[in-house]
Amino acid sequence: MRDPLAKQVVQLKPSGIRKFFDLVAEMPDAISLGVGEPDFDTPWHIRDEGIYSLEKGRTFYTSNSGLVELRTEICEYCKRRLNVTYQPKDEVLITVGGSEAIDLALRAMINPGEGEEVLIPQPSYVSYEPCAILAGAKPVIIELKAENEFRLTAEELEAAITEKSKILVLPFPNNPTGAIMERKDLEAILPIIEKHDLFVISDEIYSELTYKSEHVSIAALPGMRERTILINGFSKAYAMTGWRLGYACGPSAILSQMTKIHQFAIMCAPTTSQYAAIEALRNGDGDVAEMREAYNQRRRYLMHAFKEMGMPCFEPFGAFYVFPCIKQFGMTSEEFAMELLKEEEVAVVPGTAFGDCGEGFLRISYAYSLDNLKIAMERIARFIANHKK
Repeated sequence: MRDPLAKQVVQLKPSGIRKFFDLVAEMPDAISLGVGEPDFDTPWHIRDEGIYSLEKGRTFYTSNSGLVELRTEICEYCKRRLNVTYQPKDEVLITVGGSEAIDLALRAMINPGEGEEVLIPQPSYVSYEPCAILAGAKPVIIELKAENEFRLTAEELEAAITEKSKILVLPFPNNPTGAIMERKDLEAILPIIEKHDLFVISDEIYSELTYKSEHVSIAALPGMRERTILINGFSKAYAMTGWRLGYACGPSAILSQMTKIHQFAIMCAPTTSQYAAIEALRNGDGDVAEMREAYNQRRRYLMHAFKEMGMPCFEPFGAFYVFPCIKQFGMTSEEFAMELLKEEEVAVVPGTAFGDCGEGFLRISYAYSLDNLKIAMERIARFIANHKK
C-alpha cells in the first residue's frame, strides 16, 4: 500500500510548548508558567452578550467574512487605536483565531513550487515557520539578538533578503520575548521593505499589552497600508482564548483570496463569538486597561525577582512573557526546563520551542496570579542556588 501521509506534514516538528503542557498535567502540585493564556475570565458583559445571542436564537451561519457589525467595529477600532483606516465590506475578514488568519495570508500570497521566501524573525510564535512550509514557501530565519532587545534591525533584515524574498512576518509585540518595535524601529526597516518590494504580515495580537509606549502598527506608516496584512484578535486583550476569534485587515485584492480559502475550509467564524466580540470592542476598553495594569505589576515583580536571584533578563515591554538567559548554568534550555520541572515542579518553556536561536533562554509567562508567581520564583531561586557553578 502506498504511503498515505504527506511528507511535508510528517517532517514538521510538533510544538515544543505542548510537551511541557502535557507533562505538567500529570503533576497536580506543579505550577505552570508555560501557557500563553490570560488567567482572567472573559469580562461578564462580554460573556452576557454571547449568552444573549444564544437566547435570541442567533445560531446560524454569518457571511463568510463575518458579521458586518463586527467588521465595522473593527474598522472603528483600527482608526481609533492604530490610526489606520479600513473598509468593512472588503478589507476585513473574521477568522477562527489569529492563527487561521496567518495561515490564510500565507496561502493566499505564496505560489508553491516557485521558491518564494518568507522572512521570519525568531525567536517567535511557533506557527509562522510551519504555516510557511505548508503554504509552499521557503522559510528564511532571521535570528534576533538579546543585545538588540530582540528587535528586528535594518541590518539584519537587509542581510536576509534575496531575490526570492516576498513576505516579512513582523511578530511584535513578541511571543516569546516580550520585545516591542517602537516607531523609530519600524521607520528604520521601512526603506528596506520598499526597496525590495516586500509584503508584511504584521501579527499584532498583543498590541494592547504594551508597557512603555503606545503600540504603533507598521500599517499606519507611509506607504505600508497596501503592503501589510494586519493580524489581530480577541484572545489576549479581552481574555477570550476559548472563543476562537481573530481577524485580518488589508488590501481587498489579498483579503478576497484569503476569504475564498476561509470559505471552503471553515465557512465562517463562530456566530456566538462574533456577537460577544462586538460588545468587547464597543465597551471593553476599561477591561483591557485593568488587565494591562495587572500584567504590568507582575512584569515588574518578575524583573525584580530575577535581579535578586542573579538571572540575566532584558526588560520586555510587551505581551505577558519574560525571556531570561540561563547560559551560565551549563545546561541547554530543554535540560534546564526538564530539571526545573522534576526538582521544583515549575513548568516553563525552553527558548528553543520558538526557534534554534532561543537556545540559552526560557519563556516564562506572567499571565498568572501574583501569588502563584511568588511561589514559582521561590522555587526557581532555590533551583538556581543548587545549580550555580
